[in-house]
This record gives sequence, C-alpha cells and structure tokens, in this order.
Amino acid sequence: MSQEKPIRVLVAGLGNMGRSHALAYHNDPGFEIIGLVNRSLAKLEPELRAYTVHPDFMTALAELKPDLCSINTYSDSHADYAVAAFEAGCHVFVEKPLATTVADAERVVAAAKKARRKLVIGYILRHHPSWTKLIEEARNLGPPYVFRMNLNQQSSGPTWATHKSLMRTTSPIVDCGVHYVDVMCQITDARAVEVRGMGLRLSDEIAADMYNYGQLQVLFEDGSVGWYEAGWGPMISETAFFVKDVISPKGAVSIVMDPDAKSDDIDTHTKTSVIRLHTAETGPDGKFIRPDQDMRMTGEPGHQALCDLEQAFMLRAIREDLNLDRHMADAVASLRICLAADESVRTGQPVRL
Repeated sequence: MSQEKPIRVLVAGLGNMGRSHALAYHNDPGFEIIGLVNRSLAKLEPELRAYTVHPDFMTALAELKPDLCSINTYSDSHADYAVAAFEAGCHVFVEKPLATTVADAERVVAAAKKARRKLVIGYILRHHPSWTKLIEEARNLGPPYVFRMNLNQQSSGPTWATHKSLMRTTSPIVDCGVHYVDVMCQITDARAVEVRGMGLRLSDEIAADMYNYGQLQVLFEDGSVGWYEAGWGPMISETAFFVKDVISPKGAVSIVMDPDAKSDDIDTHTKTSVIRLHTAETGPDGKFIRPDQDMRMTGEPGHQALCDLEQAFMLRAIREDLNLDRHMADAVASLRICLAADESVRTGQPVRL
C-alpha cells in the first residue's frame, strides 16, 4: 500500500463524527485530505486547521474532484450527497443512518453499484473487537433470541444542543437504533417480520412532531424478539442507561458496564468493560453446571481509535476491491426496521415488513 498513491478525500460535516473521521484520514498515509466542508465555522483540532473549509459540498465536489467523499452531515443530506459523489466517480463513506427513507437508502446503494464504487456506512461497532466477540458468543448459543438493548443519554449544554440539532431530522430510535438493530440482525440472520414502536416528547425545545424518548420492538422470522430504547435530554435517567443483553434457550451473553460510567461520555457508547457469558445447563441436582464466565475486554479501542479502524476498513475496501454487497444490504435492512418503528410511533399501529 505504501507505494500506492493516497486516496484523495473530501470530508463533509465537521461535527463530532466528522472531525474524528477527518483525524483518521489525516493520520493515515493511505489518505490525503484535499478539503473539508462545513456550512458554518467549526472548532477544529490543531491537526485539521491547515485544511481549507468549503461552505458548499456540491461546489467542492465539482472543483476538487476527490477519490473519496466522507459524508458526516445531518441525515437528510446523506442520500443526495452520496449519489452526487457516485455520479462524480467517487467512493463514499457515509455516517449512519444511510438515509432518512428506505427509498433513499436503496437509491444510494443502486448508485454505488452503477458507478462500481465502494460504499461503507458508519456502523462503528462492526470494527470493535469486543462487539465482534459478543456477536460470536451469542451466535454460539443459537436461536431463538431475546435482544434487550438500549442507549439513553442524559444530556445538557453542548451535548443537548447537538441532540436537538439531530432531532430536526431524525428521532433517537432511528439515529442510534440502526447500530443495535444491526447487531441483532448479525446475530440472528433471520428476517424481521414485524416492528412496533412507541415514543414520547418530553421537551418543549423540540418540534411538536418529534419525540426524544422512543422504544421499538421487533419480531423475527425465526421467533426471536427484541427491544431497543433510546432517550436524549436533560430529563433522562442514568439508571440502566446502557443495557446490552442477548438471551437464548442455552443461556445469555451480556455487557456489564462500569458502574461509574456516564451516559453522555462518547467512549461509554462503545467500550464494553466485561462480557459475561451465562450457560443455562444444569446437572442432576438442578443446579448450574458452570459458573458465569467474565471476559474482561482490556485494551479496548476508544472512540478515535475505532474511527481509525473504520477508515482503515474503507481503505481496504478500495485497495482490495472488497465485496460490500452484504454490508450495504444490512445497512438498508436495519434502517428499514428503525424507520418502521418510527412509523409505528407516529401511527400507533404495528408495521408488517
């Protein structure tokens, strides 16, 4: 790789994720940042301040002619930016969710295939060794599964401001839910057949038709069932804010969090602390044969290291011409489930898939 020309990348969106991805490109000799895009002034890390910040993505795309566009803007612009990038002959990295409608997500995938360019969606947990282990242990238990997952964030100040900005286009159960529904789908491999959702607007600071607390329930073809819960805001409780639990007839595998972890600390969203494996097998006396096994995940990558791993995968996908058909299909599938939950919240009716 060291003898190949670096991939020329245009980074659009300089929020938390966009800046982290920009740092990953900056620090990887396989990439060369040729420009940043943000509609307003952004606070940049010292390493990024030498790059020119352009106010308009389409103009920068036409003028700079990048090899790769990294799209980390608000969700409602993802599809149009990605399709424009593919039509310009670029590869695309796009933060989750891929789009705000299933039709737009499918439009992006179709554009990637037509252009014969790589599309990688920002499912950061797919690059985390501990989450890979969780999925492996759960699959070893075998279906049907019960999935119990949430990620609530008690936010205030700048974090609450960011959440309010996100909720102009996307509800919490869609924005965060795609990650954990994707984990469910990787474990079960079964098709989701029905989705139910409920939500509540707990703040006058968000639009009347938006909700900052939501919960979805999903039923799979193999009999597996799951729920995911997400709430944002200053009123959200930090009690049991992070639950990652998979149960099967043979036992359970769970993430056990540090009791001192805070819900608005971005590293707690990915760090697992301990994976606990419980096996349900009992002996003649009816007692468990094996004690629970705690797998301590020492040396876990933090948020920036995970972004570095994500972009290393992006580079591999381009250099090694990786087949990303399953990656793209999975992104559409998890988005379809979360958007169905959002529809259910708004209509009060379950959605058959």
